[in-house]
Amino acid sequence: MTIEPSPAILVLIGAPGAGKSRIGKRVARLLDAEFVDTDKAVVAAHGPIPSIFETHGEATFRAYERQAVRDALTRPAVIALGGGAVLDEDTQRDLRDVRVVQLWITPEAVESRIGGEKRPLLNDGIHAWTKLVAARAPIYDSLATRTFDTSSYPAEKIAANIAEWIQETDK
Repeated sequence: MTIEPSPAILVLIGAPGAGKSRIGKRVARLLDAEFVDTDKAVVAAHGPIPSIFETHGEATFRAYERQAVRDALTRPAVIALGGGAVLDEDTQRDLRDVRVVQLWITPEAVESRIGGEKRPLLNDGIHAWTKLVAARAPIYDSLATRTFDTSSYPAEKIAANIAEWIQETDK
């Protein structure tokens, strides 16, 4: 079986709260491209993520997430993956031939962004986030073509830098 290369323009990965959705929307706008958020695709198809975790468990959520990633990668779009989407080995394989940007953020900068019930794996706050990110960091690092720090720069500036990089590499 021959695997077709993904038409994706860019895939954003990284820790929860790093700004993948916020920055991805801006990059897509700057590139006049579609934006796809795989977490939003899961919610649209299956309901709120906390409810999926509570009712069906993490394994079911990850299966829904994998399908959303697979579908997104068939589109010429800027794609933001949920923080844990890269845990799937098939997703890791799919991203090998795609331009992948890791958005990185410090614990101090992310702490105010991760509260609330939207993130079931982060109910213990910054301590849970730090542990989760430490476990995922090697995967993020191995998949990233480039890394941008979102800790202290405005989203508009980061998006402009990413869009400029995309345009330069497309020449």
